[in-house]
Amino acid sequence: MAKCLVTGGAGFIGSHLTERLLEAGHHVVVLDNLSTGRAVNLDAVCDHPNLTIRTGSITDSVLLGEVVHGVEIIYHLAAAVGVKLVADDPVRTIETNIYPTEQLLRFAASGNVKKFFLASTSEVYGKHPGDAWVEDDDLHLGPTSRPRWAYGCSKAIDEFLALAYFQKYGLGVTIGRFFNVVGPRQVGNYGMVVPRFVEAALNGGTVTVYDDGSQVRCFGHVNEVVKCVHALVEEDGAEGRVFNIGSDQAVSILELAQRVIAKVDPKVDIRFVPYGEAYGDDFEDVQRRVPNTNRLLETIGQRPTMPLDDILDSIIAWKKAGMAQSADGPVK
Repeated sequence: MAKCLVTGGAGFIGSHLTERLLEAGHHVVVLDNLSTGRAVNLDAVCDHPNLTIRTGSITDSVLLGEVVHGVEIIYHLAAAVGVKLVADDPVRTIETNIYPTEQLLRFAASGNVKKFFLASTSEVYGKHPGDAWVEDDDLHLGPTSRPRWAYGCSKAIDEFLALAYFQKYGLGVTIGRFFNVVGPRQVGNYGMVVPRFVEAALNGGTVTVYDDGSQVRCFGHVNEVVKCVHALVEEDGAEGRVFNIGSDQAVSILELAQRVIAKVDPKVDIRFVPYGEAYGDDFEDVQRRVPNTNRLLETIGQRPTMPLDDILDSIIAWKKAGMAQSADGPVK
């Protein structure tokens, strides 16, 4: 079994991936500065003999060099994430997403690393007008005067860097563009829409929908997503390629809010808020974001397919369990 490094391994997706890698028998080193990740996400495996947790930032080059030592597979998930975080602090987005990725790739190419998975995002497509986005489509980023696009642009540069290291050094790079990954452990603090809706409904408050709610999105369950990530890294034919990873079942944000309310409390109201009130007047959004996942299916024989109702049920159950535990106090 391999020794793996998971940057951002205490985050929402990273913690689920860490658990899967440990179940597969790998040794795992997690690097996370706990700025958006949470130590509690790794509670179920924190005492696992094959797990090492290092608290620190990927911007610390000395620490980065230490955690890469002896590693054969890198899963690079650490990044500035969330629409709200990106809109509030574009400088942090650029600094966190670009420079550490280049340094990590350099360490990987000069060391014993055989495989490198780069977590990218559907944001790199920008305002692409297509009905279902394909990996080799042109990118349509907005103007530099709109900070929203700093995230997608920074991750596109990460992709260019990673593919260049594949071409120049033969590093086994695979890139996954995530489309709205959701599930237990995701929090709504950074603009994540599903946990934000669920938390508001469970608390009996108003569910806030931005603009008119006609925006179209797809939501893939984190368990299916990390299975795809793991399978891609195990597949040599995925090297040097980019893959959309997510569900292709489209739903409007208004319908999403209505489904959450129907499951939690039909008496909950919906409030519509202009983007400018939530994110500032310079915010710009994407109307439709739907992936074509044929390449993923053809390469590894699977793709996320869990129905949205089942996804919402799992998130609501997880959130209710956490609320019940908080009310009862810590479990002894």
